[in-house]
This record gives sequence, structure tokens and C-alpha cells, in this order.
Amino acid sequence: MDNASFHASCIYPAVRVRTQKAGGSGTILYSQPGKGGDYDTFILTNHHVVDDAITTKEDWDSLLKRKIKKEFLELVSVELFDYVNLSTINSANTHRAEIVAYDQYHDLAVLKLQSPKRAPFTAKLIPKAMIDELRLDLPVVAVGCSLLHDPVISRGKITYLQEIIDNKKYLMTSANSIFGNSGGSMYLAETAEFIGVPSRVTTIQLGYGYDVLTWMSFCCHPVRLYEFFEEQELNFLFDLSDTYEDSLKRRERRKKAAMAEMFQAADEVSKGVGFER
Repeated sequence: MDNASFHASCIYPAVRVRTQKAGGSGTILYSQPGKGGDYDTFILTNHHVVDDAITTKEDWDSLLKRKIKKEFLELVSVELFDYVNLSTINSANTHRAEIVAYDQYHDLAVLKLQSPKRAPFTAKLIPKAMIDELRLDLPVVAVGCSLLHDPVISRGKITYLQEIIDNKKYLMTSANSIFGNSGGSMYLAETAEFIGVPSRVTTIQLGYGYDVLTWMSFCCHPVRLYEFFEEQELNFLFDLSDTYEDSLKRRERRKKAAMAEMFQAADEVSKGVGFER
């Protein structure tokens, strides 16, 4: 892969994500025309990068006539970078983005940019059928905003294929990673295919503090990316035959079905159904 293609495929899709209390990295996965001709642009990041923008609290529901837990999502800031001469950053353009899906277990979240413009560079997700072809020692490239710096890259190799941490599957790589890389990108160096989201690093206690083992970094396994997209009805992020509009319809049907179940459960409780007598 030539230098220009590498930049377009691996560096240019990287963004910086900020909340009121934290920040990290993200990757543009999708930017296509939607209704009315405006572009819909979606960014993948870690749940823990945007966690403080997600709150739930009990609030009175006038329809159910009782308090229920409700979700409140704040907008986050996303910075897209404008490059000249391949690697020189001309500017960082800040946009608001809404959190459209998240999963604490997978530690993943998807953001929708509040901009009608096309994002010219998107990452190419590894095909689902090719995941089993991943092997130890394959060269990889990590891209992210380490310590909230402008995007930087580090190179390494896949060092372990089935790392299990907190019952979640990760790839271990020797591509240096540090705080701020969370939510960024891990690519196969030879094909520039997106294979995971850098999410964790290993630390060891030395003396009174902790040292980060930057050469032992972990990215979300690509199998979990597909699981997350399918569970959240975001198939359009990897299936060109699907659309964002189709996704919205499916998500709305699921929401209505869940609400109907909740209403039924509340009605049964009010009638005393299910209580021992």
C-alpha cells in the first residue's frame, strides 16, 4: 500500500471525541446520503469514552402513573481533522454528535455526527467471513489520539487472538497504546482493514505508582463488533444492502414492543397477577 492510500485508509478516518469530563478517540465508519440529500455520518468509539454523557435516573411517567428509570443522553464533541501534504493537519473542525447506541458490556458506542456534510474518509471493516483468517504475528497499525493529542500511529503485531478479560474477547497486540487511544482504530497493516477498537492497556505496580505496559494493549475483538452492530440494529454499518432508515424502523419496532411488554407487566402488577396469596 502506498503512503497516500495508507493515510486515507487508516489515519484520516480518526477523530477525537470529548465529553464534559473525559475524552478519547473514534473512527468514522459510515458517511452516506440520507433523506433530503444530507449525509449521515457515524462514528464508533468505546462506551467508557462517552460514559459520563449517559445518565439514567428515576422520573415520573404520566402514562404509567409511576416512577420509572429513564435515559438521558448528552451531546458529545467530535473533532474531524483536515489534512494537507498527507500528514500535516491544517485544522480540527468540531461538531456535535449524539449517542445513538451503546453497550457497557461490549464497551462500544456509536455516535451520529450533527453535520449534513460528507465525511470524505471512512474505515473499511474486516469482512465477517475473514475474521477466522486472523493469525498471530500479522502486522497491525493502531491509530488514536493518545493523551488527546492529534492522531498518532503505532505499529506492532497481533500477539494473542483470544484474550478473555471480564468475559469479553479481545485481541492482544504489540502496537503501543496509551490513555486516549481508547475508542480508536486497529488495522491490519497490509490491507488497512479495521479489526478492532483499542480499549485497554496492561499496568503493573512499581513502587508507589503504576506503569503502563504500552506493548501489551488490547482491542475489542472484531467478532464483538458484529455482535454489537446486530444487537443494536445497526447492520447498515457493514451491510450495503441495509440503510439507516431501515435501521430506524427496526429500532422503533423493538422500542414499541418493549414498551408494550412494560405496559402489560405494569397492568398485571396493578391487578395483583403473579402475587402469592
